[in-house]
Amino acid sequence: MAQVPQRFFDAAAVRTWCGLSLRALGRAREEIDAINVYPVADGDTGTNLYLTVESAVAAVEAVFAAHAVRTGESSGAEPGRAVGRGEGPSLAEAVGAMAHGALIGARGNSGTILAQLLRGLAQVLAAGDETAHTGHACHTGHTDRSDDGDDGDHRDHTDGPGLRLALRHAAESARQAVAHPVEGTVLTVAAAAADAADAAEGDCAEVARAAHEGARAALATTPEQLPALERAGVVDAGGHGLVTVLAALVETFTGRAPEPPARAAHGPVAPVAECSPAHGHVDGVSPDRVHGDDAYRDDADGDDADGLGGPAFEVIYLLEAADTAVARLRERLDALGDSLVVVGGDGLWHVHVHVDDAGAAVEAGVEAGRPYRIRITHFGHGDAHTTHAERPPRERAQRAVVAVVPGEGLAGLYAEAGATTVLARPGEPPASGELVHAVRRAHAREVVLLPNDAELRHTAAAAAEQARTEGVRVALIPTRSAVQGIAALAVHEPGRRFDEDVVAMTSAAGATRYAEVTVAEHRSWTTAGICQAGDVLGLVDGDVAVIGTDVTDVAATVLDRMLAAGGELVTLVLGDEAPESVAAHLEARVREAYLAVDTVVYRGGRQGALLLVGVE
Repeated sequence: MAQVPQRFFDAAAVRTWCGLSLRALGRAREEIDAINVYPVADGDTGTNLYLTVESAVAAVEAVFAAHAVRTGESSGAEPGRAVGRGEGPSLAEAVGAMAHGALIGARGNSGTILAQLLRGLAQVLAAGDETAHTGHACHTGHTDRSDDGDDGDHRDHTDGPGLRLALRHAAESARQAVAHPVEGTVLTVAAAAADAADAAEGDCAEVARAAHEGARAALATTPEQLPALERAGVVDAGGHGLVTVLAALVETFTGRAPEPPARAAHGPVAPVAECSPAHGHVDGVSPDRVHGDDAYRDDADGDDADGLGGPAFEVIYLLEAADTAVARLRERLDALGDSLVVVGGDGLWHVHVHVDDAGAAVEAGVEAGRPYRIRITHFGHGDAHTTHAERPPRERAQRAVVAVVPGEGLAGLYAEAGATTVLARPGEPPASGELVHAVRRAHAREVVLLPNDAELRHTAAAAAEQARTEGVRVALIPTRSAVQGIAALAVHEPGRRFDEDVVAMTSAAGATRYAEVTVAEHRSWTTAGICQAGDVLGLVDGDVAVIGTDVTDVAATVLDRMLAAGGELVTLVLGDEAPESVAAHLEARVREAYLAVDTVVYRGGRQGALLLVGVE
């Protein structure tokens, strides 16, 4: 079905563009993942871009839903479907939500840069004619808040000249966010899009079409600027993703999507042979050599600009910090590693860097402000500093475990046991796409999936079904707490038959009772009575069993109730905000009152709950 064209860049157009971009990246994701050769071997650029835009879509939809509640309207529209003018929020609200959603959900280097592109675009579109930015008057003269002459509606929108200015600011702000820009990447493609838009006359459709054509032409020349791309015979993966997003912008204003970009690098952009990793080749390149998200570095010896190796870890986190602190942070991280991209502003930043010392990168964030949503990924390709030519093809493991964990401490514990982890932030559970991405990262023929949360069971089931369509054998064990996951992981034996291993892990998880101690956020009814905001709650197997005022007392009561039915091993996982004395008190209580019961204590980090308890 053809897309109904939008006349102006207003809130409805933002919604349409985001939805179309998400669908387009969903179709192109595997191809973009497959062609990424520069320079880190984790093959997830397309997935990272998809997850970044998915977060932007969710934020925009939330703004429309909130507006519908306020006005008594029914939102009802699908993501990407146009709504009538006057039915949605303002342009500033919509682009602000888009930029914020992309910022907090940005993944990988390319996703982080795309988030900054969207933020730069939003800064101009939201500001209208009231502000200025680097080297350009920010007034468009075309951000209209008056009657458009058609329906008498008073809605703000931007036309062609405003979009031109926004695209220019987006390209410049993205380049400024990268510590050491390298040509032949998404930055080059963004600049070319802005240049082409500058030369365009007419409405948003004409500007969008020119930007897309300029980006598409620049993408075709990226192999001439990066030898790694030329050797592989492919174009830049991040640039391919940006061209895909700009194609969605063209479709937003014209109703028709332009032809997708080609992977081939030489000569004019033209269709190329179909590619599937399952077929064993991509334009003559082994699929095991065609991977890795974009990185942007510029070392004096030129090795890394050719795609030769790099640090072992990718570190990503959101950071609440002042501008002055972030300036110092950039210097510190630049000295620690490469591929440094810091985007954001107004007190909230998204930090991405490749380093060998992941702990030092996180500590630098702690010194600058408050880092959270910390993600540390080992690239997992043996020696991270070997070249693509020297690196043997990566074989699929026979079996892997993928687990959702609530804190950085448990993520480290699970990783040491060989699991691929997905960090769940308090109040923000992972989407099914994140779990599918983790299954792909595990790179195994068989995967055991541990959701570790009763609320994630359906999400995990959807992810497992998607992974099965990609040829991975997946078993979902319905663990409801991270302590049940620990018990399952303890009996995991990759050498056993898959079914036997799953049965053993399921049995261990099912034999583990779980509890948590947390603080009530507001007054509410519970199975143990009425609690007030600030009360300490003890939940056993998901239900509130104890309400009190002292963390240690509530934890002890919870533990006694759990051990009343017997047990052999107590697992305690302490959150960062738990009192230091609580673990020692509980260990002493077990020693004194429960013979032959062992206790093990772990540090969970920022896990939401003060304490997790498991009894096997």
